[in-house]
Amino acid sequence: MNTLPLRRAGPSIIALGAALLGTAAITSVLHARVEDVTERPGRGAMPVETVVFEPQDSFLREQTFLGVVKAATRSDIGFEVEGVIAGVSVSEGASVAAGDVLARLDTRSLMARRDAASASVAQVAAELELARARVARQSPLAGSGAISAQSFDDTRLGEKALAARLAAARAELKRLDIELDKSTLRAPFAARIGRQHLDQGSVTGRGAPMFTLIDTAAREAQIGVTVEQAEALEIGAEYRLTLREHSVSARLRAVRPDVSRVSLTAAAIFELPDGLLSYDGEPVSVALPRRIEQRGGWLPLSALLEGDRGVWTVLALRERDSRTVALREVVEVLHVSGERAYVRGTLKARDRIVGDGVHRVAPGTRVLDAHSQQLAGA
Repeated sequence: MNTLPLRRAGPSIIALGAALLGTAAITSVLHARVEDVTERPGRGAMPVETVVFEPQDSFLREQTFLGVVKAATRSDIGFEVEGVIAGVSVSEGASVAAGDVLARLDTRSLMARRDAASASVAQVAAELELARARVARQSPLAGSGAISAQSFDDTRLGEKALAARLAAARAELKRLDIELDKSTLRAPFAARIGRQHLDQGSVTGRGAPMFTLIDTAAREAQIGVTVEQAEALEIGAEYRLTLREHSVSARLRAVRPDVSRVSLTAAAIFELPDGLLSYDGEPVSVALPRRIEQRGGWLPLSALLEGDRGVWTVLALRERDSRTVALREVVEVLHVSGERAYVRGTLKARDRIVGDGVHRVAPGTRVLDAHSQQLAGA
């Protein structure tokens, strides 16, 4: 009665046995391939270029800080008197020298007031001259008693009052002359016109900005740095700034003692070289080193291999059965600078690491340090 089930199970058992035999055969082939990579008879060691891993306790990491170029002198200037702008002599972007005329006010009303003040001065001066002549005539008469003392006092004190009125009239005339002079706006220093705030025909008040003047003689860079970096800066030392992708040497003049409430940085002020072409408000940066206390070592980027899930590995030379082979070691990249990476991991001091061509070296491959071979040959 059990013959039929056994007959049916027979082919299944045979198939299972065949599968097991096939798996064993494939496994044997794979092991043979691995052994063939590392230990094939007659296969020579692959020469590789190596670097020595030198661990250290810290590394310098450059931090870049951004700032702006500023003119040493930047002023908003305007008329000190009120009036209507009658003419503008310059335009935005123009270069001016100290004393150049920039704009003028309509001075017709002021000139009329000056003419009236001038006439008042002439009138009071004539009255004073008459009063002085009267005092000169009455002085002998008062001494002889020909005129009363009261009459002479009136004449004498009248002369003094007229002298005071003349001084006041002359002061008013001088004030109007000053206002006339201030009705012409002149450049206080050599500069370029930045922005023009008012146009011809506008009514300006006292001190209202007319132009923004930007000094052309000197430029400085104001760069915000962290408080820790500010304490490490050296006043008077030269630093390398980056302006329009060009390196510029600049002397540190000062560090402001306050911290910006917005960026929480202190402003470091650098003096830019004379004659450097730069614009007010143009971006500029400085890279400053910062010591990071973390143990690791430097390796060339060409020595790194990216593995699964972002894991980085390197190939380290190890001794196995009197042979030198390349084996993987896992590392963590802490910082990259140029063509180098600062890493930490399972590496030991003085480990020899394959420095280039790592993609053509399989883990477990027998290798020969080309650098050591060269030293031995020498």
